[in-house]
Amino acid sequence: IAWSAAVRRRALQVAGIVGTLLLAINHGGAILRGDVSPARWAQMVLTLIVPYLVSTVSSVGAIRELRRQGNS
Repeated sequence: IAWSAAVRRRALQVAGIVGTLLLAINHGGAILRGDVSPARWAQMVLTLIVPYLVSTVSSVGAIRELRRQGNS
């Protein structure tokens, strides 16, 4: 389910919007100062990955629940 096109598309949209906002909030000052170390890059990547994973897990859970309800 997690690899379906619809789930991946939705997760990418969520990660693009939420991840960008979180990136700006959490790392915007460092980016503007040019203070972006390798460790900060890793944190920034994680800031983008987390919303993707949360959206994917949520979508998979919702789809599985709907399928269970459909079988009942």
